[in-house]
Amino acid sequence: MKTWTVYIVRCADDTLYTGIARDTARRVAQHNSNDLLAARYTRGRRPVVLVYQDVVATRSAALKREYRIKQMSRKEKEKLIKPVLRKVHPSRGY
Repeated sequence: MKTWTVYIVRCADDTLYTGIARDTARRVAQHNSNDLLAARYTRGRRPVVLVYQDVVATRSAALKREYRIKQMSRKEKEKLIKPVLRKVHPSRGY
């Protein structure tokens, strides 16, 4: 069974675009290409860079997750895509 991915790309103008795809690498390449398969929103904001992806089992689950992400504020989206960094304690080495 093929899975679906909810993804977020950061555009050249620092805006965020959320979408769903079965093949995220192909979809990001489409966003960065000059063909009509790129989303209208991203066509004028190239290049785009993949900054987040979440794999789900069904298209329905992907659409629901996409909707929830699109309802988030910019600050919430940035928190979602920000990598989790652990503080390193110098004396303990962790």
